[in-house]
Amino acid sequence: MKQDIHPEYKEVIFFDTSSDFKFLTKSTISSGETMKWEDGNEYPVIKVEVSSASHPFYTGKKLFVDTAGRVEKFNKRYKKK
Repeated sequence: MKQDIHPEYKEVIFFDTSSDFKFLTKSTISSGETMKWEDGNEYPVIKVEVSSASHPFYTGKKLFVDTAGRVEKFNKRYKKK
């Protein structure tokens, strides 16, 4: 196996901004933000908009999530001239 070609695999916190749900796992994603976890250590934070705590399939609630104005971007790009 080649040396120094694999990304660093470390513990990070995934933070669901819509439901204020956090979980600690390992990932190769990096972030400049950090947050203190329940064990007292600081870990990088990755903010996500949908997780199992806020996804309609898992919660049983119908929830419309239009992040970053996807509909507006589509309409702007493909509107008739």
